[in-house]
Amino acid sequence: MTSVAGHGNAETSRGRATLRPAPVLTVGFLLLALIGAVTIAITVGAAGIPLHRVPAALGLWPGESGDALLARDQLVLWSIRIPRVVTAAVVGGLLATSGAIMQGLFRNPLADPALVGVASGGALAAAAAIVLVDSSYGETIRFMQNALLPMAAFLGSLATTLILYRIASRAGRTSIAIFLLAGLAIAAIANAGLGLLVFIADDRQLRDITFWLLGSMSGATWSKAATIAPVLAVGLIACLRIGRGLDLLVLGESEAFHSGVNVERLKRGSIVLISAMTGVAVAVCGVVGFIGIVVPHLLRLMIGPGHRLLLPASALLGAVLVVGADTLARIIVAPAEMPIGILTAAIGAPFFLAILLRQRGMTGL
Repeated sequence: MTSVAGHGNAETSRGRATLRPAPVLTVGFLLLALIGAVTIAITVGAAGIPLHRVPAALGLWPGESGDALLARDQLVLWSIRIPRVVTAAVVGGLLATSGAIMQGLFRNPLADPALVGVASGGALAAAAAIVLVDSSYGETIRFMQNALLPMAAFLGSLATTLILYRIASRAGRTSIAIFLLAGLAIAAIANAGLGLLVFIADDRQLRDITFWLLGSMSGATWSKAATIAPVLAVGLIACLRIGRGLDLLVLGESEAFHSGVNVERLKRGSIVLISAMTGVAVAVCGVVGFIGIVVPHLLRLMIGPGHRLLLPASALLGAVLVVGADTLARIIVAPAEMPIGILTAAIGAPFFLAILLRQRGMTGL
């Protein structure tokens, strides 16, 4: 009876595997989806630009000289719309990829930088930098304010990740239960620190801190996009090197070690990647939740758990979702703008619950 059941499970697994699309088709579909999301994002908004006027505004073909409408379109696209779309795409890629790495590192599909306090640690550090720079004590470092916020967010995310790893690891093994519980506790501590900063902040500092808490792409510029894009590029290159190690780590640390993986170096490199990606994303747009947990879940159902394809595919799907969410945030309450963190939580949380209920039904719990 056991062999028959095992044979049936194997047949079911093979049947599911055959239903998955080919990796090339998946990546191609995600690229097309990203192109579509970007096209919609640059055409809609308070200053709408019809699709037939976009090529001329982009300089792909000449427009009429002295055309005031063309000049307005070019100003909106190159100064506001395109930098914002590029920033949203990079942030989405950073958050989704860091979530996929963290889930592979801790062998837990519930691991997410925003859910376990890593993003909150980065936001706390960034908020502390805002208050410090704007106080009398921060006069000497005010000249480096633009560089200080990303640095503070990165260090806060790094410190939070290291604390989580140290608490959850003992004798070379990582306890998933302790990791999740410690993450909730650290998130609560970070939120308490944010509450204290909100209490002592003045009106201008309070507006900036609220920006980090709710998440927004309204402050996107070419300089910010140029700052975070190399982090995503370096991260994706590094993902090509750690993908095989993360696949073997699923079997256990000892099995991965005996398969030739330097487990400790893999852990350290993954922690730095998670911290860097989460930190710069938080520094640019604040806390945007559920991207890092929903995207890897969805892609594992579509293309399987192999990290060498999962990680770049996560970057693409994360970019699509954040660009789409930012576009919706600009038009849903126009002419005002809804914080993107509200949208990602409102959409991502029910979707995540649906995934959990589906898995519960599959396991019979």
